[in-house]
Amino acid sequence: MKKAYQFRIYPNKNQEVKLNRTLATCRHLYNDALDERKRQAGLNNLCRNFDVFPWGKPEWISYEDQANNLVSNKDSFQKEVYSQVLQNTLKRIDRSFKNFFNGFGYPRFQGRNRYNSFTYPQSGFELENGKINLSKIGNIKIVLHRDIEGKIKTCTIKKDVDQWYAIFSTEIDREIRKIPAVSKTGIDVGLTSLLTLSNGKTIEPPKFLRASEKRLTREQIRLPNKKKRSNKRKKQVTTVARVHRKIRNQRKDFAHKTSRVLVNTYDHIVFEDLQIQNMMQNHHLAKSISDAGWYQLISLTESKAEYAGKIVELVNPKGTSQICICGYPVPKTLSMRIHNCPKCGLVLGRDHVSAMVIESRSTVGTTGIQARLSSLSIGMMTREAHKLQRE
Repeated sequence: MKKAYQFRIYPNKNQEVKLNRTLATCRHLYNDALDERKRQAGLNNLCRNFDVFPWGKPEWISYEDQANNLVSNKDSFQKEVYSQVLQNTLKRIDRSFKNFFNGFGYPRFQGRNRYNSFTYPQSGFELENGKINLSKIGNIKIVLHRDIEGKIKTCTIKKDVDQWYAIFSTEIDREIRKIPAVSKTGIDVGLTSLLTLSNGKTIEPPKFLRASEKRLTREQIRLPNKKKRSNKRKKQVTTVARVHRKIRNQRKDFAHKTSRVLVNTYDHIVFEDLQIQNMMQNHHLAKSISDAGWYQLISLTESKAEYAGKIVELVNPKGTSQICICGYPVPKTLSMRIHNCPKCGLVLGRDHVSAMVIESRSTVGTTGIQARLSSLSIGMMTREAHKLQRE
């Protein structure tokens, strides 16, 4: 099993210059390798169109070809960077093209503000006495706020605005015992309530972006007033990025804590398999969906559950809010927050019913749902409906 650990590092001014120079060198190598592959692809297509092959059968450039050329054609900047870091940069562009052939987007050139990390894939780094020794950079102070479990395989150095981090990927060699699914819940993600569980409990969305929107707007308004390529504009860009970083870190911290509570409480968790990128196309809801951070929350819950030997299941989301737990269709618009089934008489909040439907679609069974449904009295359902109407 693999696991990642992220720690803050504190380089001095000279070390920060070397880190930035390493980033720039890797970015230029990435763009040069991408340009070479694009030119070769254009030449191959030209030869195929005219059915002329003066250099033999056209072939795609491989990672091995570019790595061999790198050994013999290093420039002065590349000689200042650890060799395996450069090789990993070429592997990154090779991985991008493999993803493209598997249906993802075409690799793009990386600008100065987009390429923000480099990796030591095997060696060239070492932890000792509260410092991390990076080859050709030096000993940098690191804050190890928790123990690292497993064998460290790679070390990635990442820049986040004006802060630096070391991310260690480890391999844990121990058996993960599967825990019997005694407690189980279905979870409906939403915007009114971030999470609604099949037992009726809800978790409200913190809305970090909305809370910081005034400050973010104020700083963004100041940005166009600064002269282009001036130091004041660079400082303002950093200020705006810091606001975004704070929102991002708040959302990540909340997702970590919430996913930990879910995994500690339940043995089997059922989510909808949502196409979140498609849902973001709705410009009326895109900001709220982005602020909710559904994908991050589900991903962290999956990783924590795997480590704990528990189950996270993704089920088909089709019609979960438009059907009753008894199977009878109950169409609703987004503004209708109460579910009222004309067949079985179930009256509950729509998100609560959706969570119960999601749990019922699990492959493990639906005994828990049937027990909860039979325990709901008409009076309880009526009180719930009146409560929702008042809200």
